[in-house]
Amino acid sequence: MRSHINFMSKFAFLSPKRQFTLFLPFFLMRVKLEELDETWNKIRIRLPLNWVSANAAGNMYGGYQASLADPIPAMICIKKFPGYRVATKKLEIDFIRVGNSDLILHFDFDPAHEEAIRQELEERGSATPCFTMQFTRDDGKICSEIKNTVAIRPKGHIGKHEHL
Repeated sequence: MRSHINFMSKFAFLSPKRQFTLFLPFFLMRVKLEELDETWNKIRIRLPLNWVSANAAGNMYGGYQASLADPIPAMICIKKFPGYRVATKKLEIDFIRVGNSDLILHFDFDPAHEEAIRQELEERGSATPCFTMQFTRDDGKICSEIKNTVAIRPKGHIGKHEHL
C-alpha cells in the first residue's frame, strides 16, 4: 500500500479525491469517494453492490466490506503522521444487517483522538489506536460496524512476527 500511495503522491496535479479513487484496490472495486474534508477527518466512500460484490443471495460480500475498511485508517494515519510506518494490526467486523444495496463507509477521525495519538507517538515512539467505522445501506440503516486497530511504528521498526 505504501508504495502505491507514494506513487500517487507524484501526481500532485490530481486532487486528493482523484488520487484516492485511483488507488488500485479502490479503483478495481469501483468505489466512489462521496466526501473527503481537507483535514481527512471525515470520509464517506460508496461501495457499489454489483455482480462482482454480490454473494449468491444478492447481498454484499463481507470480505468486500473488509477489503475497503482495512486500509482506510492506515492511509489516514500515513497522511497525518508522516515518518511512521502504519499497518492494520486487527480488523473486527460485526455484521448487523444484510448489505442489500450500495453501502457507504463512514469514517470520522476525532481531532481529540488524533491529538492523543500524536502525544503517544511523542512519548513512546509508537501507538496502536483503534478506529470504529460503519457501513450504512441506502435506507440509512447500519449494515456493519468495523473496529480497525492500526500499528503506528517508527520506520525501520521490526515487530516480533515480522522476521518470519
